[in-house]
Amino acid sequence: MPTRAKSRWTVNQSAVQFCLMWRVWVGLLLLTAPVRAEANATAYEALRVVGSELGGEALHQIVSIHGTSGDPQPEKWKIVVEDPQGGVRELEIADGKIDSDNDGGRGVAGSAEGATIDLSQLNLDSSGAYAVASHTADASHTSFATADYILRTDDRGEPMWIVTLRNNASRPVGTIYIGGTRGTVMRTQGMFAGATMEDVEGDYDQEEGPGVFRSAKRSLKHGFNRAQEEARGMFDKVKRSFSDFINRE
Repeated sequence: MPTRAKSRWTVNQSAVQFCLMWRVWVGLLLLTAPVRAEANATAYEALRVVGSELGGEALHQIVSIHGTSGDPQPEKWKIVVEDPQGGVRELEIADGKIDSDNDGGRGVAGSAEGATIDLSQLNLDSSGAYAVASHTADASHTSFATADYILRTDDRGEPMWIVTLRNNASRPVGTIYIGGTRGTVMRTQGMFAGATMEDVEGDYDQEEGPGVFRSAKRSLKHGFNRAQEEARGMFDKVKRSFSDFINRE
C-alpha cells in the first residue's frame, strides 16, 4: 500500500474511533443523568438518619417533614422534632447526615397544634407519594417540573402527604393531599376544581342550576373519582411500611 494511502487510512480509522468513543461517552452521560437525579434521599432514608444519630426515641417525636424542589426527591429534608424539654427542633438532613440542628421555637406546621406523627401507620414513602401525585396530575392533564413535600398529621391524627407540584417557573400548578396510611387522594387544589372526597360522595345530579353546570360538575366528579381509583392501584404498587423499612435496616 502506498505510504500516502496508508496515512489517509490511518487518519480515517482514528476519526471513526474518536466518533465512536464520543458517542459512547455522550450515551453514558445521558444514562447517568437520571441516576444522579434519583440519588437524593427519600423521606424514609432521612428519618433513618434521625434515628441513627439521635436514637430511636426521636422517631416517636416527629411533627412534620418538609422537602422542596424535588426532582423527584429534594436535595434536603427538614424534619421538625418535638423537644421533650419544650418546643421543637428543626433538623436539616442532607448527604446522609444531620446538616443543621436548630431550636425551632414552639410554632409548628401540623394539625392538633403540632401533633406527632405515628410512623407505624405510615405506608407511603416520599417516592410513593410522588408516584401517586404524578399519576393524579396526569389524570387531570397537569404538567409540572418539580414537587414540594410536606408530611404531617391530618385532623384525625393520621399521617398525610401534601404534595405541591410546580412548573418550570416554580409556580404552583396543583396540590394533592394523600393519606399516608392507605394512599387515598383526599382532595386536590388547582386540579378537578379543588374536588374533595365529600364532593365525590355527594350527589351532583340533585343540585340546582342550569344543565350545563350539572354536566360540568358530573364531569369533575367522574374525573376525580377515576383519579382516586387509579391512585389506589398506584398505591398498591408503591406502598411501603415505614416499620418494615426501619426494622429491616
